[in-house]
Amino acid sequence: MDTQALKHAIQHSGRYNRKGFESPTQRAKALGESYQSDLIASIRENDFTFEEGRLKIKLAKSFGFCWGVERAVAMAYETRRHYPNEDIWMTNEIIHNPSVNNHLSRMNVKIISTRNGIKDFSSVSCGDVVILPAFGATVQEMQLLHEKKCQIIDTTCPWVSKVWHTVEKHKKHIFTSIIHGKYKHEETLATRSFAGDYLVVFDLAEAEYVANYIQGHGDKNKFMNKFAKACSDGFDPDIHLERIGVANQTTMLKSETEAIGKFLEKTMLKKYGPANINNHFLAFNTICDATEERQDAMFSLVNEDLDILVVIGGFNSSNTTHLQEIAVTNNIESFHIDISDRISVENNSICHKPLESDLVLKKNFIPHGKIKVGITSGASTPDKIVADVIEKLIAITK
Repeated sequence: MDTQALKHAIQHSGRYNRKGFESPTQRAKALGESYQSDLIASIRENDFTFEEGRLKIKLAKSFGFCWGVERAVAMAYETRRHYPNEDIWMTNEIIHNPSVNNHLSRMNVKIISTRNGIKDFSSVSCGDVVILPAFGATVQEMQLLHEKKCQIIDTTCPWVSKVWHTVEKHKKHIFTSIIHGKYKHEETLATRSFAGDYLVVFDLAEAEYVANYIQGHGDKNKFMNKFAKACSDGFDPDIHLERIGVANQTTMLKSETEAIGKFLEKTMLKKYGPANINNHFLAFNTICDATEERQDAMFSLVNEDLDILVVIGGFNSSNTTHLQEIAVTNNIESFHIDISDRISVENNSICHKPLESDLVLKKNFIPHGKIKVGITSGASTPDKIVADVIEKLIAITK
């Protein structure tokens, strides 16, 4: 499929909006009323530090809503105000945050249902309004909505669009896209749809497995079984790993994306030599600034001699999970929660989600005596939710 031609047709159809409907001032006011917090603003002004009684809190110096998420949420609210009576759909959650998505649900903005892993667009009628979320939609979904003559409101983050441009360049120059990401994640599903030949690798270990095959060590059947759900149709590692380019899901761990790119570049240099490397390897920087800033702030936070660390964000939020990984790697007792209701003041307990685990109840999670708590939140988490968590910690320590 000529993805660039399709995008051009959609964007010039008269039924496409990527800018929103309101002025920046109106947008900021609407978001401020719903999601900002005076408490968080004061903590920011106090060098990201809060102290009361035996409790000391250190906030990460970069956390919470990023520009792309803020823009997507604002556009979703604007869409309902602009179309007060129309049916409005979203192809996925607008962002990975339950409170935001529940708010939109109460505004009668519906998410297209899924049956057996496949989205069912049968309820979407000709002329309905459909919002594409911050992490985008697949080419096939866009085409279907275009053919239904839907009003498309595109809130896709520009950093995600940048990755799409990258894999389209790979396709144009007949390079296979090696995508660092989670092959089932909505953003990676969208990116895959814009690529030509592709292979999704989850982590450095999988990239090393690919590199080993490139160097002639490995079994083709085992390789294809391993990546059966993470590669393009007709993928042949003996053919499609001769010319590769690297891209990523924007919310992956920055250091790992960089390591994967460098490792694969060294592999191709070793196999083809410096004189031929440009014919066999392409790399573009597709790491999201906001993801990078929040991860860098987390690396600084874990050096603060903390007693515990609370990570706030949707359980299906990739960027939040990677913040949690940083805490775990640094051997700090940490708790990933999505909403403040996971904390019980009366019982001094927290219902949290360890990495790759179901929810766990931790009793007496705030110990006696002085305590220093680190707090960060994913890019889809409003300040107000962070403030609600802090209020509960204050209540427990009183």
